[in-house]
Amino acid sequence: MNRTRLDDRLADIDADGYLLDASQEDANQLYLSGFTGHDPFLTLYADGEVHVLVSGLEYGRAKSEATADTVERHADYDYEYGSREEKNNMYAAFVRDKGVDAVSMPPRGPVGTADALRERGVEVTVDTDDRLQAVRAVKTDDEIDAIREAQRANEAAMGAAEALIAGADVAGEDVPANGGVEPGTLLRDGEPLTSERVTEEIEVTLLRHGCALDETIVAGGAQAADPHDRGSGPLRANEAVIVDIFPRSKATKYNADMTRTFCVGEPGEALREWYDLTERALDAALDAVEPGATGEEVHAAACEVYEEAGEPTFRTDPETETGFIHSTGHGIGLDVHESPRLANGGEELEPGHVITVEPGLYDPEVGGVRIEDLVVVTEDGYENLTDYPIRFAAE
Repeated sequence: MNRTRLDDRLADIDADGYLLDASQEDANQLYLSGFTGHDPFLTLYADGEVHVLVSGLEYGRAKSEATADTVERHADYDYEYGSREEKNNMYAAFVRDKGVDAVSMPPRGPVGTADALRERGVEVTVDTDDRLQAVRAVKTDDEIDAIREAQRANEAAMGAAEALIAGADVAGEDVPANGGVEPGTLLRDGEPLTSERVTEEIEVTLLRHGCALDETIVAGGAQAADPHDRGSGPLRANEAVIVDIFPRSKATKYNADMTRTFCVGEPGEALREWYDLTERALDAALDAVEPGATGEEVHAAACEVYEEAGEPTFRTDPETETGFIHSTGHGIGLDVHESPRLANGGEELEPGHVITVEPGLYDPEVGGVRIEDLVVVTEDGYENLTDYPIRFAAE
């Protein structure tokens, strides 16, 4: 955590402290406390120090794991199990014990906690700017290394997925189409190769590399025309297969993200043109990444490639359902989607921002194509954290 940046961002809040009531699933909580508490707990930042309040069950682990200046347990306030009123009394006592009479809470902080503190004389304001998320957006060297490590695991998983797809036979071409298998279906060991089978290979590989993910995307054919369709069922030759993997390190909790699009066989003319356009859009967007540029400018660079080729984008047609129908990218860290945004209205890029760059084209009549790299903004441009080839023909 960058405490200097945190102090700068919180300097103008109209409060004595910044309070979180959340579990580790809230990235702000994990960032500020450094503690992987599965149940909600309190973290207070005041006078440059981090204070954590946890249950007795979590106290021992919090003492050794949390990156806090003080760690206390409920019993320190004569509470362990009791009524909601007693629990709220404890919360107010914890805050006041640190010399704090007014706190700021993020926009998604529990309303019940905020109201209970107000009823007990603690002033609570809402940090509508979510300043802690802005602090998290600029990564330290250690954070960048954690993301880089997760990306290496991601590349191993992508390699496993590509090998599985590339090694497939084609029903009716390489082998007879029998047993009800439609010609053109991809086969492994005589069985249809499905999105689910590729996803399994991805997940097993990630686990072996210390990462996990709740969902991934392996979508072929018309399914690939929906950017967030997870994909299901048999994959087919001559169609695009989008593989989008966004794992989280089990040790550091930092995420990575990468997308590649593969094809077994001969893609149609439109698909081939789309792939070439998307590779050009990726290059144009990457060329625009530098400190001082805005996320909107990077997005515009990708859009211009598509628009000059006659493809619709949200810039030219906000209601289009085909073409380039999403932003060019997003920040990544403890959340897989965080600031900054590479989109209309996207903010200025700073050294330390880690962002995805992922243009794509979509139409159910053609399919979908997306290519995504992960980069960190540097003092004089960017460093690409992705070390995986860009190729349409799976190898």
